[in-house]
Amino acid sequence: YFPVDGKTLDYLTRTNRDAEHISIIEQYMRTNRMLRDYKTSNDDGVKFSGDVLELDLSSVEPCLSGPKRPHDKVPLSQMQSDFNSCLTAPVGFKGFGLNESNAKTSSTFNYQGQEYTIKNGDVVISAITSCTNTSNPSVMLAAGVLAQKAIAKGLSVRPYVKTSLSPGSGVVKSYLESAELLEPLQQLGFYIAGYGCMTCIGNSGELDDELNDVIKDNDLLVSAVLSGNRNFEGRVHPLTKANYLASPPLCVAYALAGSVD
Repeated sequence: YFPVDGKTLDYLTRTNRDAEHISIIEQYMRTNRMLRDYKTSNDDGVKFSGDVLELDLSSVEPCLSGPKRPHDKVPLSQMQSDFNSCLTAPVGFKGFGLNESNAKTSSTFNYQGQEYTIKNGDVVISAITSCTNTSNPSVMLAAGVLAQKAIAKGLSVRPYVKTSLSPGSGVVKSYLESAELLEPLQQLGFYIAGYGCMTCIGNSGELDDELNDVIKDNDLLVSAVLSGNRNFEGRVHPLTKANYLASPPLCVAYALAGSVD
């Protein structure tokens, strides 16, 4: 589908492959008619389909997925209405089956000497967790810049929200440090917890006792927002029934907002 071309060879050069080795690759690909030269070739290759798909880039918008399955897309602009409809919809992939009064449940609790009110939809876990997302410098840097701007505006994350950063590679730490963006993420609680799969395989660990108790005692439907690829109910954490997959900057945004509502 995507043949080797000049950009492939450029990549090999820029990632310090041996020149002789690159030459062998190029010769092999040319000999087997597998090297695509866009400047001289009129050959469009084998067509597997007669369909031409067009994408208007201006129609692309930020989205999340959830609250229970990774393939249930929710445009960011519709998150509030979608979540509220899920609360009272029949129990299923897009429903929790609450009645109108239960949907508005809230409770107060004391945490570290201060009183907080918590309600359905409030975020208790926000995790930039190892996945394809954390291999994408543009979204990781966007998360760092958002954290930096938020701190400059005096914003903060509620102390009971469990935040974490678990990139797939130590290289992420290096470039965030070089860009002076690791510290702003840490100031919002996104400290590096390790490198590898974490939150979407349930490795967030326990919530603090005070939070744990108020959720259980009031049967609250709280949320996790994570940049992983799995959000099935009970998988992220037994107490987070509404789990949304999001980009790293959206994980920061929802940690600051404190609610998916």
